[in-house]
Amino acid sequence: MKKIGIIILLTAILMQGFSQKLSAESQSDKKSENNVKADENTKVTIGEDLLGVEKNDSIVNVTIGNRGLNILESPEGPKFRFEKYTESEDWNDEMDDRHERRRNRFRGHWAGIELGFNSYVTTDNSNVMPDDINYMTLNSGKSSNFNINFSQLSLGLARHIGFVTGLGLNWNNYRFDGNNNILKGSNGVIEMLDPGSVLKKSKLATLYLTLPFMLEMQLPVNSNHLSIAAGPIGAVKLGSHTKMVFEDGQKIKSDGDFSLNMLRYGATARVGYGNFQIYGTYYKTPLFQKGKGAGGYDLYPFEIGVAFTFNN
Repeated sequence: MKKIGIIILLTAILMQGFSQKLSAESQSDKKSENNVKADENTKVTIGEDLLGVEKNDSIVNVTIGNRGLNILESPEGPKFRFEKYTESEDWNDEMDDRHERRRNRFRGHWAGIELGFNSYVTTDNSNVMPDDINYMTLNSGKSSNFNINFSQLSLGLARHIGFVTGLGLNWNNYRFDGNNNILKGSNGVIEMLDPGSVLKKSKLATLYLTLPFMLEMQLPVNSNHLSIAAGPIGAVKLGSHTKMVFEDGQKIKSDGDFSLNMLRYGATARVGYGNFQIYGTYYKTPLFQKGKGAGGYDLYPFEIGVAFTFNN
């Protein structure tokens, strides 16, 4: 698509140049009082180093990085000449300036891969479930989350401070500690599911699309920096299912919404050195819809883990 766009752009510029030339000739034949300025220039720049186009009445210069194409109009037709600008001190100086500006640009820490543990707490911030919903107790050592943050936008306020946002995919696995699973009752309230046999593994899995908006500060340390970021985070549910694995190897997977909240919001924070981060997220929105959690209780999810970012 980029090649097609460049070809269309060059074609438009050349057509404009030829049309101006024909127009100028016809205007001179009629001795019109309107003059076409020969020194009018057209300049198009895409990105800092990606693509540049400069045109005047007789030549078109196209630069891609340190290489260029000169298109010269002549009575015999257009002539093409390829050039390389690595020997040009002016070009090297300009590139050094651009690279320096890039080094001085704020870049936050979001895009990357995250791996950690997740769980939930009751309204009084306890991870011990009430007796009547003991079946919601999790095996905290095997309840994990995995995130891929695939899009990032950094909005710098200064060299070492700015806002960071983006998009990510958030997988949560809530591994039940008891020999049970859950199901959605006829009234939408979550109930215990008795498998009728011994389970090797039982879990609830969710997938959310996440969107944070964090304020990040960076403190230079040696040749790298210490970063601290925090802010609100929102998420929309993309899918959910339960899974049971029996001792004999039989597996049962059930898709459904399980009265989970479609939208949720909370707070997220992270601290790290270079591209290594430690993150934590707590959601103020209950895992299940109001009044439809197990036993009518509200359970608030959280996660904590390590991240490896790709900002540099």
